[in-house]
Amino acid sequence: MSKYDVTALGELLIDFTESGTSQQGNPLLEVNPGGAPCNVLSMLTRLGHSTNFIGKIGRDMFGDLLQDALKEVGIGVDGLMIDTEVNTTLAFVHTAPDGDRDFSFYRNPGADMMLSVDDVNEEQIKESKIFHYGTLSMTHEGCRAATKKAIEIAEKSGCILSFDPNLREPLWNSLDEAKEQILYGLGHCQILKISDNEILWLTGEDDYDEAVRWIKTRFNISLILVSLGGEGSRAYTDSCRVEVPAYIQENTIETTGAGDTFCACVLHYVLDHGWKGFSAEELTEMINFANAAASIVTTRKGALRVMPTADEVKALINA
Repeated sequence: MSKYDVTALGELLIDFTESGTSQQGNPLLEVNPGGAPCNVLSMLTRLGHSTNFIGKIGRDMFGDLLQDALKEVGIGVDGLMIDTEVNTTLAFVHTAPDGDRDFSFYRNPGADMMLSVDDVNEEQIKESKIFHYGTLSMTHEGCRAATKKAIEIAEKSGCILSFDPNLREPLWNSLDEAKEQILYGLGHCQILKISDNEILWLTGEDDYDEAVRWIKTRFNISLILVSLGGEGSRAYTDSCRVEVPAYIQENTIETTGAGDTFCACVLHYVLDHGWKGFSAEELTEMINFANAAASIVTTRKGALRVMPTADEVKALINA
């Protein structure tokens, strides 16, 4: 029996998000625990799954805050490493009026980049049903080698591999390098969650169906999810395609963590129903729940600490 339902590897960082202005007119920033892999794990934990994180933080006040946050929400920290020389990675999030975001990263280097091959515990991955990864752990040579070692272990161990590219352009030396690593990620996953702008950029197509076809002709990925923001989402298998509209919220604050919440709900469905060829009806149920959960997160600041419960998601669906 597996010890963990899902183990994820990648970045754990602080998101500084806008929170009004001071009496002097200066922007106020709120310190929010963040990082896509742990956002995914947080939602999975909220839905009752056992999770574990592999990554690295600094020995500083922000690292302490992040470690406490993971423990608070119930994410396993067996694979959490502490770097004594490099500080915790920071991201400053600027939110546009429509809730979309721009990021400024303080990561030159940041502790998450310092994850090494020696930091990857083989047993933790072997004891997992699903291994989830992204590309921010592949932006630099050392953490890239660690990620690829973890992927190799997961494949040999029979894990289901889940991949979310989560492209952050400022963190790459070039977009050509980003594309190369994303293509590597596509070559090793059974579940792909990718956003609308990412899939069109990656494939050079201007139609989502054609973009998915581009991927499927090159890679053997059983389940592809395309998140379309306010337009909802689509799910593709070899035999069918479904599209489900978004749950539009009047009180949306920001979209941070929405895609991660969506991804977590897909993995939740796979864990609950087993890994199989899903029917159109099952895919619709899967991404309808994921859309609803993601929409709730857009009404809250941050993500990792404020994931919705299953009852909250069901209440929105049934409203």
